[in-house]
Amino acid sequence: MGILLVYAEFMLQEKDFQRKADAAFDDLKRRLLALGDEHGFDVEGEAGKLEVVFEEPEEAKFVISPNTPVREIWISALSTSFKLGWNDSRNAFVLEKTGEDLYAVMSRVISQQLGAQVTL
Repeated sequence: MGILLVYAEFMLQEKDFQRKADAAFDDLKRRLLALGDEHGFDVEGEAGKLEVVFEEPEEAKFVISPNTPVREIWISALSTSFKLGWNDSRNAFVLEKTGEDLYAVMSRVISQQLGAQVTL
């Protein structure tokens, strides 16, 4: 029980998470839309969930969604699930395993999908 209480202290409050996630999604969508026009992929959805849809070079769909109960943003792309948590010192959602932020992860998976370097 004590461990749960300690963990809860470090976890963002739900409203705080929602605000940070919504801001990240708005910014990510804006960046993706600009890149999509240039590289030929579509971006669909709102703050609740974003989908990046590719027709070329092969059909694929990447899904970015907030997982509020665990305060993470999840990205499903390239048959992999990436789980990004909030990092206060960087003021960003970060993939702990690699240290990449949301934009770096999305840049990497979109670049791999397209076979061309893309930077968000």
